[in-house]
Amino acid sequence: QVQFVESGGDLVQPGGSLRLSCAASRSIFERLDIGWYRQAPGTQRELVAGISSGGIIYYTDSVKGRFTISRDNAKNAVRLQMDSLKPEDTAVYYCNIRPPAMVYWGKGTLVTVSS
Repeated sequence: QVQFVESGGDLVQPGGSLRLSCAASRSIFERLDIGWYRQAPGTQRELVAGISSGGIIYYTDSVKGRFTISRDNAKNAVRLQMDSLKPEDTAVYYCNIRPPAMVYWGKGTLVTVSS
């Protein structure tokens, strides 16, 4: 079983940047397709960005050109660099495999974009 621990969330002004990190507990991490998901209050959780075991990257349209996903298999970690943040990016951000598995949801990390 894999456990994910997210970190890096914070309060940031519109236009600012944050870097989220996701640490995984298992050495099989490098064989997993990983996604960053987010859930804003009153909305369903959505996939924001994904990176396959082979390095194929996906972004949802609303973050293209602003967010960058990367992975470090040696450290069992996935990162999400978020630039030009907007208030609508406010959400709890989670990492999970793709497609997501219920048992792997962690606590997430809160990103608040507000002036």
